[in-house]
Amino acid sequence: MAKVLQDLKYTKDHEWIKVDGNVGTVGITDYAQSAMGDVVYVELPEEGQEVKAGEDFVVVESVKGANDVFSPVSGTVKEINEELDGAPELLNEDAYSHWLVKLEVSDRSELDSLLDAAAYTKLVEELEAEGH
Repeated sequence: MAKVLQDLKYTKDHEWIKVDGNVGTVGITDYAQSAMGDVVYVELPEEGQEVKAGEDFVVVESVKGANDVFSPVSGTVKEINEELDGAPELLNEDAYSHWLVKLEVSDRSELDSLLDAAAYTKLVEELEAEGH
């Protein structure tokens, strides 16, 4: 089974966010990187870009094709993980320690609609049982 960390919030589209104060660190889940296959390129947004919850703002390209990554919450891009420019395969090595973007969260109430670890684990178990 794909790894799920307890202290994160998740989307049904397999993004995770960890909020510290007003800053949310966003990445893709272990399940997502596994489903994508070998990651070959990551297209990150510009710092200062405004994003809305549910909006695609990152593209992760793998050997299987391009995958949109959707923002779990609305906010402003504060920082991008430039380390991924030269080494996108880091997402395959550990999707939780290699984040994509840090956002200044504009509406903390949006976090309430995200999945906790238990709910996300259940979703992944159902997908894996279906052979996805």
